[in-house]
Amino acid sequence: MENTLSTGKAAKLLGVSVKTLQRWEREGRLIPAARSPSNRRLYTERQLREFIGLRYAGGMPTRIVAYCRVSSAAQKPDLINQRRVLEEFVVARGLANVEFIEEVGGGLNFKRKRFLELMDAIGRREIKMLILAHRDRLTRFGFEWFEHFAKINGCELLVLNQERLSPEQEMVQDLMTIVHCFSSRLYGLRNYRKKLDEALKKDVAHDAQNQDRHPSADE
Repeated sequence: MENTLSTGKAAKLLGVSVKTLQRWEREGRLIPAARSPSNRRLYTERQLREFIGLRYAGGMPTRIVAYCRVSSAAQKPDLINQRRVLEEFVVARGLANVEFIEEVGGGLNFKRKRFLELMDAIGRREIKMLILAHRDRLTRFGFEWFEHFAKINGCELLVLNQERLSPEQEMVQDLMTIVHCFSSRLYGLRNYRKKLDEALKKDVAHDAQNQDRHPSADE
């Protein structure tokens, strides 16, 4: 009997998320070969190899995307500046049908709507080239991982690397976000400790009251 893989292992082999695999099933692109006794999806190795062959042969990336981002609405002027510079670059390179994505959100926030849509599109091998004014426009940390993710999905990451497009104020704001995050955790721990101490004191007082009301038979 041919070896079968679970959804998680199949997703890892294909280099996509489990949610993407589930969406492909809904779209009829990749239907599980079987179901386990507990009704879990199962894929065969041959099925996945054939799918990979079709995916690479018939689904070559075609979209070119230029991504612009700032942390807050107050930095909208820089967003306009980013797009202008990228538009000039696109014209100079003779690139056609370039999609421009603009987003307002912190570089430490990996739940940004347009960012997630972009990552999903790269995972589907739809993006041929992603153009950035500066690497931190995509993410403040972990850029090398996203670069690797783009590469294995056929997407070229092109970074203009112009420092003037990475405002110092935004970096300070991101650092303040990190400090605030850890400060909130410490504050939460202090509150937890305070409430725990109060609860223990109440328990001790309650036990003492019960002892006074109900003295032991030995007394």
